[in-house]
Amino acid sequence: MTSTFRLDGRRLSIGDVVRASLGPSKLEVAEDVRALLFRARAVVEQHLAAETPVYGLNTGLGGNVGHRLKQDEIPAFQEQTVRARVAGVGEPLPLPACRAALFCRIVSLAKGGAGITPAVFDLLVSMLERDVVPVIPSRGSLGTSDLIILMSMAAVAIGRGDAYFEGKIRPAREALAKAGLAPVQLGAKDGLAIGSASSVTLATATLALEKIRPLLLVHFGAASLALEGYGANPRAFDPRLAQARPAARQEAAAVAFSQALAGSSLHDAPRQVQDAISFRTLPQVTGVVLDSYLAACAAVEIELNGVSDNPLVLPAEGEMHSVANFHTPAIALAFDALAIAMTHLATASAYRSIKLMTGRMTGLPNYLSPVGGASAGFVPMQKALAALHAEVRLKATPASLDGLAVSDTVEDLAPQTALCIRKLAEQADLVAWMLAMEAMFAAQAVSLRQASGSPHRLGGAGQFMQGVIRAAVPPLEEDRETGPDAAVLRDVLFRPDVIEGLERLFSQTLPELQQS
Repeated sequence: MTSTFRLDGRRLSIGDVVRASLGPSKLEVAEDVRALLFRARAVVEQHLAAETPVYGLNTGLGGNVGHRLKQDEIPAFQEQTVRARVAGVGEPLPLPACRAALFCRIVSLAKGGAGITPAVFDLLVSMLERDVVPVIPSRGSLGTSDLIILMSMAAVAIGRGDAYFEGKIRPAREALAKAGLAPVQLGAKDGLAIGSASSVTLATATLALEKIRPLLLVHFGAASLALEGYGANPRAFDPRLAQARPAARQEAAAVAFSQALAGSSLHDAPRQVQDAISFRTLPQVTGVVLDSYLAACAAVEIELNGVSDNPLVLPAEGEMHSVANFHTPAIALAFDALAIAMTHLATASAYRSIKLMTGRMTGLPNYLSPVGGASAGFVPMQKALAALHAEVRLKATPASLDGLAVSDTVEDLAPQTALCIRKLAEQADLVAWMLAMEAMFAAQAVSLRQASGSPHRLGGAGQFMQGVIRAAVPPLEEDRETGPDAAVLRDVLFRPDVIEGLERLFSQTLPELQQS
């Protein structure tokens, strides 16, 4: 399915980038944007003719900034710039991430800050529309632009490197030719215009956040079912209590859990006055995660709708300036913070899972086993839970504090944004397993309560989750392999139809988690 986007200066969203990552896109470039590209290019040509020193236009790059290029060296310097800086390493990024990076670069170039030659811009647009997608390596960005990995995009534009096309990785010239395109001749600054940006950071950040959104929905569902299975006191989720200290969206989380438990028999006669902190603090912990998630989304959308080129062209003023907008600590710190917040969520989930198996706390059979005696029930899975949690905790280690001075120590600070993003995406996969396990244990607890003969009404979220889980995995009636059940639920709970069901359940209380 082809998405259509109009480049006319309007703000783009994370959802736009996600859609662009899924397949070829049709781009409609507004006439005023095209006029802006020509005005910006004229500014570049004026500075080139005036022989005023401008970084990357008529000087070397990085530690070579003091080297002044002669006029007759500038044309060849463009291809040299690209060749020398295709220096990324590691496995290629997946096709959706590379496609999203191409989309993000075009969006930024359309703002005129790069002063790119319009014909080069047009080739990039055609590449996106015909799905000729540069293969971009996964390692090499420090968060001070994605220069050495994004130069792989510039390489494809001049017929070098590799591209995804028609389901295969092909040499760039072959991919371009099959798509009816031809390599372009770079003008002054064009190599830098393509490669000196944070487009890969944007693409990977967007796709990482798209993992977090359904994860939070599943968390609300799994935790709601855990409250039902544990027999928790629902009074902790009275929104009036959260209003007494409305920190970090805890009120929104309390409202969501309160609605999720509406109609539950938990309200009839609470088992105890006060539950363990992992249950009672769901609004506080979840609120912090929501707050961190929204802060990360905001940081990414600022970058998506901004211009990070260095040097930066100001078309209206006819000026070019060296800038540092390529530096992305706002995204790095936001993703580090979100990874830490997600670890708090995962820790609480793990403790809820363990307490669900503790008979003296729930009034249910130990280890959620209806057999009793020497039955292991679900207790062996606590080891898997602990192993996952240890790795989740490792992924919370901040990466934004690490860096080495490079380029003759001219570039002596870096926020390691790419690493911050990558470890969050990896952490999300681990947390997904933990939430699937919590949901499985909670469903077993509910099944045991229902089998005991005492009526237990579930709230809306509990009914939905119990139905989804029991349609996929039967209750535990005797010791069996539980790892495969967890794997089934890991897939089922994140199916599009299940996520859509959770979106509907929480549409009024959690609008920020709806598909944009």
